[in-house]
Amino acid sequence: MKNYFLGLILCISISLKAQTIEVTRYGAIPDSFADATESVKKAIEAGKGQAQTILNFPKGRYDFWPDNATETQYYITNTSSETEFPVKKQRVGLYLKGLKNLTIEGNGSVFIFHGKMISWVLDDCTQISIRNLSINYERPGMSEMRLKEVSDQTVVADIHPDSKFAISDGHLEWYGEKWIAKNHHAVLVRPEKGMLLYSNWDPFLKSKAEKIGPLQVKFTGDFSKFKGKAGEVLTVRDRYRDYVGAFINRSKNIRLNNLHMNSMHGLGIVSQFSENLDYDSVFVEPEKGSGRVIASSADGMHFSGCKGQITINNCRFNGLHDDPVNVHGTHLKITEIISPTTLKLRFMHHQTYGFEAFIPGDSVAYLHTASLQIFEQGIIKSAKLISEREMLVEMQKPFSGALKVGDALENVTWTPSVTIKNSRFESTISRGNLITTRRKVVIENNVYYRTGMHAILIENDASGWYESGPVTDLTIRNNQFIECGFNSSPDNYVISINPQNREMVPGYYVHKNINITQNTFKVYDAPLLTARSTKGLVFANNKIEKSDFLPGDTTKPAFNFTGCTQVKVTGNHFYKDAPELIKTNGMSSRDIVQKK
Repeated sequence: MKNYFLGLILCISISLKAQTIEVTRYGAIPDSFADATESVKKAIEAGKGQAQTILNFPKGRYDFWPDNATETQYYITNTSSETEFPVKKQRVGLYLKGLKNLTIEGNGSVFIFHGKMISWVLDDCTQISIRNLSINYERPGMSEMRLKEVSDQTVVADIHPDSKFAISDGHLEWYGEKWIAKNHHAVLVRPEKGMLLYSNWDPFLKSKAEKIGPLQVKFTGDFSKFKGKAGEVLTVRDRYRDYVGAFINRSKNIRLNNLHMNSMHGLGIVSQFSENLDYDSVFVEPEKGSGRVIASSADGMHFSGCKGQITINNCRFNGLHDDPVNVHGTHLKITEIISPTTLKLRFMHHQTYGFEAFIPGDSVAYLHTASLQIFEQGIIKSAKLISEREMLVEMQKPFSGALKVGDALENVTWTPSVTIKNSRFESTISRGNLITTRRKVVIENNVYYRTGMHAILIENDASGWYESGPVTDLTIRNNQFIECGFNSSPDNYVISINPQNREMVPGYYVHKNINITQNTFKVYDAPLLTARSTKGLVFANNKIEKSDFLPGDTTKPAFNFTGCTQVKVTGNHFYKDAPELIKTNGMSSRDIVQKK
């Protein structure tokens, strides 16, 4: 009780010392539709140097235009290549650089962004809170049209009012405020079933388009292979990720609370090399009553090279063209051994490069790319980017002769603990969560509803996406997995532990200590869990129920284990006549314990 009152007194003391800055004092006028960008800049500037600042937005609508926005240049993980977007310049609505102890209080306001903009950037910030507001775009980057009639020769569609379009030379073009979609990617949505399916814009691109109503278009062409049906929604975006929804870079102690991210360009909320991130009641979903079905052009939340504690609590993800939550690091490949302590490294994936993947003092792991075997560790003495793609790193001590050109480095220091709880994941084309971190991970009390692919995917690779690293302590408990995986058949396992180690080293396991307990799986098909190169895997006391959501294949194994050991499948309750087949490869009977 004494500690409680001390904490309460401290909170009151901080509140009393906090300076409240009203954005209206600097010219921002809610519900005026005027550009608030310059006024908010001035309000942010006024808060610099204060011990505690509340940047207060009286409830209303605030519009942000790119004309007066801050122009930045960031290399952001998993976004775009040199070919797709060679100059990394982005305009930002709310730009916070080097700030401390600031709260952005929205009071239920709506921030409307125009053109292509990053809604906010936090760079080198500490103790920042953003709360009680909604983020939307006047013209979202996603275009949507509801199919009204579909035949082999024609399609009639109702265009959503937010999706600006024009008919030019008999072809439909999607456009926005100073942008035109050129590199189309399409996903078909079945709203009444909460399903997202891969589709194709090519038949529409090649067809003749005719405007037959204010928001209605008739397409004439070859639609014999198009799978859409009347009542479904075809959603189309430019696949190049030139922008992100929000960006948090090299920042610490960041809290997001009661945010409605109703539409986001690109990769959603990206947190890169940041520490202690608490995201509570963040809702990535279309605005209720808008008639829209997609909120994010790619991920909902993307974490790259973070550390400390990441907590995602009471969040909801609905309507995404990629994964709601992705947590990983980045493997860099050794291209040259310059001296016994100096290496030249290269970013390998075309969408990830240009940022400082290592800084002095970081601990690193050396690993063989084919096996993902970590064979040594070191500490960075100095590091610098020598080009967009290359880094030069000097180690504090010489590395051993085991290290070769072609091996990779992982940043061990920048790996987070993760808690994902009390959240809901649905209406996504791909996975629910991707997690690759060596520190403690707890995923509990969540609902995964009809995720297109695996509800949870654990990978680690140094040959494709180059997303690191090993999982060493993961608990998945008390979750509901409902009818997941329909886009990934026959590999439609609800949970997949799938490190990309092309070579298996006897006695070495990429992942370890993974416990999947007390969950409910409602499945239309047999596959539950697949795992590769994992030591200490427990699937226990789970309940498996049958669904008639889609036709199932009872000949498939429920479990598929390759090169694993200390596996326990015990105490699970299966529905009557459920297939409980366990398929193993590269394992002996001593590697697995199975009990009813």
